[in-house]
Amino acid sequence: MPSHPDHRGFEIVAREDFSDVTYLLEVHHPQMAKAARAGQFVIVMLHEHGERIPLTIADFDRQKGTITLVIQAVGKTTREMQQVCRVGTHLLALTGPMGEPSHIGGQRHVVCVGGGLGVAPIFPQARAYKESGATVVAVVGFRSKDLVFWEDKFRACCDEVIVCTDDGSAGLKGNVTTGLRQALDADPEIDEVVAIGPPVMMKACAEVTRPRNIKTVVSLNPIMVDGTGMCGGCRVKIGTGIKFACVDGPDFDAHQVDFDDLMVRLKRFSETEKAALARWEEGCRLGTAQPAGK
Repeated sequence: MPSHPDHRGFEIVAREDFSDVTYLLEVHHPQMAKAARAGQFVIVMLHEHGERIPLTIADFDRQKGTITLVIQAVGKTTREMQQVCRVGTHLLALTGPMGEPSHIGGQRHVVCVGGGLGVAPIFPQARAYKESGATVVAVVGFRSKDLVFWEDKFRACCDEVIVCTDDGSAGLKGNVTTGLRQALDADPEIDEVVAIGPPVMMKACAEVTRPRNIKTVVSLNPIMVDGTGMCGGCRVKIGTGIKFACVDGPDFDAHQVDFDDLMVRLKRFSETEKAALARWEEGCRLGTAQPAGK
């Protein structure tokens, strides 16, 4: 896969803001759109001074030749992207698709669970399960009604959509485990659950399905640098062994994942990330922040 199609990089052809911190970028890359499969991710560099960040592919359109990324502005790079990425601007580098595609085919009744930003990457999986002939229930969770996005997209490809909000302002009141239990109670033939979201959410989903002995898959997004397994930053404990999320995953058996270890590792560089964000914000105030690729 070429690192970029021309000297400017990869053009952003559409943008949508879902909230003050969550936004969508649709990027033109016909080769990647053709190759992408549900469950895979890309590594993005905004400009030559930027860091490499992994982002799960939230959608792809082979006819338009685009991939869609849904991003939450929580750190330096994602905040900078939120500020400068507009239609017509370019990403310097876009590498992928990376990781193993989700294993889809043969399932009969599936529940796809997405929490918060995890709602976006669960969409291509829900669509692929439906295209494979499965009955698909989507459970999507948000903090409030104002943060709900893509409900219509899920309803277009799923047999049922259960919306959950923490405050009860839309759908069921509660987190996604409330909706997951409802879906499992309603259909005793569920043979697979897929969950994507914060580690604590995925762990909770795994504990719901464990006593029911239902196969459960989660998509892990640990710290990554190169995306090829060389840096070792993405290693995760699976059962009694060690796997590398970028090459062995990102999908793993939820009942084998050591979520507690994963959550500790995700916090390892939190102070460094906060310091980087603070320096960037100070640079913005002083007008010395590095320019973004255009």
